[in-house]
Order: sequence, then structure tokens, then C-alpha cells
Amino acid sequence: MRPVDLAREHGLSAQAVRNYEDAGALPPAERSETGYRRYTAVQAQALRAFLALRGGHGHQQALEIMRATNRGDVESAYRLIDAAHVALMDERATRTEVATALGSLSESPPVPARPLTVGELARRLDVHPATLRTWEAAGILHPERDRSTGYRLYSSDCVRDAEIARQLRRGGYRLHQVAQFLEALREAGGPAALSTFVASWQDRLTRRSRNLLAGAAQLDAYLTLLDQAG
Repeated sequence: MRPVDLAREHGLSAQAVRNYEDAGALPPAERSETGYRRYTAVQAQALRAFLALRGGHGHQQALEIMRATNRGDVESAYRLIDAAHVALMDERATRTEVATALGSLSESPPVPARPLTVGELARRLDVHPATLRTWEAAGILHPERDRSTGYRLYSSDCVRDAEIARQLRRGGYRLHQVAQFLEALREAGGPAALSTFVASWQDRLTRRSRNLLAGAAQLDAYLTLLDQAG
């Protein structure tokens, strides 16, 4: 099979196929007496596996998986694949916690119209006042100050942030992670906008899961060919 024939199957240029081979995504092709590359079913399946793996792992990670496979280090390839699944599982758990935190807003008592003091907010959340000061130091909360007394005052937005922080902390998230989430919430423009983001996040996770499955299927077919080739 010529490079151009293999390229046509995937809508690639012949040079792209040669570049993938040179990078290690495909095992080396045989050469004719005149130096032209000859691709077999093994190289064809390697290309299918590499392109499928890219959908779930990204270009560089897919390349590392194929390089390890082609040098006979299948164990390293498996470790890379396992790491991707672990990362996806962690991200899925994070997305679930974020969605739970947003859902808790609708279950919380109405946010008061006037600012709350440290004591009032602490009682509302059932936390110690020192906890609120710790959250402030971590960049989670940004209370205002009463000009006459210097006491902290928590606006309705601050109360909302504190309620989300409580939910995330109960989910085991560290202070810097909570601060990052709340910053994303502010940049998104509020809970409604972030709810749309969380929904699209779920769609991305679903697509990546399917892409990982598709890549695994093509890689399995490639490994089967290698086993048959001896």
C-alpha cells in the first residue's frame, strides 16, 4: 500500500502519513528497491489507532502510547491509558461536586437583602466565625467593611459564595480549589451562566469517554494484528 492510498482513507496528505511514521506513531514501513515506502495492514491499523486515540488523549499522549506500543513496551502504553481514565474520573467527580454546589443554592434560605455580620453568616452556615475569616484569607470571600466600626459585612453575593464554599468544603475540596471555582463563577456572570457551563462540561466528559472507548477499540485491533504477526 502506498502512502497516498493510506492517506486517502483518512483524508490526510501522504506527507502527513510519512510524518506520523517518522514520529513513531506507525511502525517503520518496508522499503522497495527504489526506496519507496510500502505500508501493510499493520501500518494501516496503527494509523487508525493513533487517529482514534487522539480524540480521547490528545495528540502528544496518543503519540506516546503508540511509540510505547511500537517499541514493544505495552506496559507503558497501558499506564498512559490508565492515567487518562483516572484523570477523567477525577474530573467527573469535580463536575458532580460543582453541580451539587450550584444545586444547593436553590435549597438555601433566601439571601437576605441587607449585609450580614460575621456572626449572622456563621449561624446561617453553621460554621465558626473563624472559618469565615480563614476563607477570606484564602481569597474565597471578599466582605466589605463598615466604615464606622470596621466590622466585616457580607453582601448577598458574599453570602452566596459562602454557601457554595461550605458545600465544596464538605465535598473534600481544598481552600485553593474552592477559591478557583468561585473565581470562575464570578467570571461566568453568576449561577445561571455557570449552570450552562456545567451542562456543557458534562457533554464534553461524555464525548471524551466515547473517544477513549473508540481509541481503545482501535488499539486493541492493532495489538491483535501485532500478535498475529508474531
